[in-house]
Amino acid sequence: MTLSHSFERRSLPLEDQFTIARGTQKTAEVVTVRLEDDDGNVGIGGAGPAAHYGETPATVEAVLPDLLAAVEEVDDRHNLQRIERRMRETVRANPAARTAVSIACHDLVARQLGVPLYRYLGLDPAEALETSYTIAIDDLETMREKTERAVDRGFGTLKVKLGTDRDREIIETIRSVAPDVRLFVDANEAWTPTDAITRIDWLADFDVTLVEQPVPAENPTGMREVFERSSLPIVADESCLTAADVPRIADRCDVVNCKLMKCGGIREAIRLVHAARAHGLEVMGGCMLESNASIAAACHLSPLLDYADLDGALLLADDPFEGVPMPDGEIDLTGLDRPGTGVR
Repeated sequence: MTLSHSFERRSLPLEDQFTIARGTQKTAEVVTVRLEDDDGNVGIGGAGPAAHYGETPATVEAVLPDLLAAVEEVDDRHNLQRIERRMRETVRANPAARTAVSIACHDLVARQLGVPLYRYLGLDPAEALETSYTIAIDDLETMREKTERAVDRGFGTLKVKLGTDRDREIIETIRSVAPDVRLFVDANEAWTPTDAITRIDWLADFDVTLVEQPVPAENPTGMREVFERSSLPIVADESCLTAADVPRIADRCDVVNCKLMKCGGIREAIRLVHAARAHGLEVMGGCMLESNASIAAACHLSPLLDYADLDGALLLADDPFEGVPMPDGEIDLTGLDRPGTGVR
């Protein structure tokens, strides 16, 4: 069976500018992949490349022809293990590009069978989670307004970006208008170990659930120091990209953040989850600023997770794709009435 394929680059405006400790974005730069078989079944996947990991929309576009050629070399479209191996052999880096093709392939074969992706993977839709909603760094009044808006929309878990000289004021502001929500904080590598330990001491007083990537990934000793002295669970994000990283960081965190765009595909994400479990770690499912062309696939993996931070498409001003329903932030796989990832 032959496949036709295409890909398209899009610049999607965000609902609000998105600032973290290392910069600001006003748009999500994504690349969408489309596969179609002879019977008219279509698989859709997306890449949300991050310059922090050496990828841009241009690099994704540059390698996609070779990755799609690798898919064509495998006669059996359901042999996803061989397809992802051939993609890794063809392009060793560029995980977001490989992820886009991986998602499109999984979407296509699940559509061919007429089943949602979670069922194709044998996962329990009743185990899906609630996603957090991110409050990016801004002036205090704007962060207050964003928090009120998120609570009004029904989100019960918020993720607050920190890494400024006014971190305590930010948390005080968030808690003043959202005293009962579950609260994650993410420093995006902005703190020193000493700063992190000091901040975690008072973050615990604000009933924070966990702290993500407090120090730079390039400082594993500092990460362990923070982990050993922290009263709150520590999440490794930038410190953990693929399953191979799990053994190296297992003694310096409680949770690993599994992102499709970091690890390179759905099968590798599942391997990362199993590796984390084998090392006694919990798992968060994370994302970049992405459209539902990729977020939907991550939602189907949510039954494997302990925490979900899959709000990338919710932060867009307008997403050209529909995905998995998320009423009040709840990832509703049982409410999905379409096969594959559910993207259209």
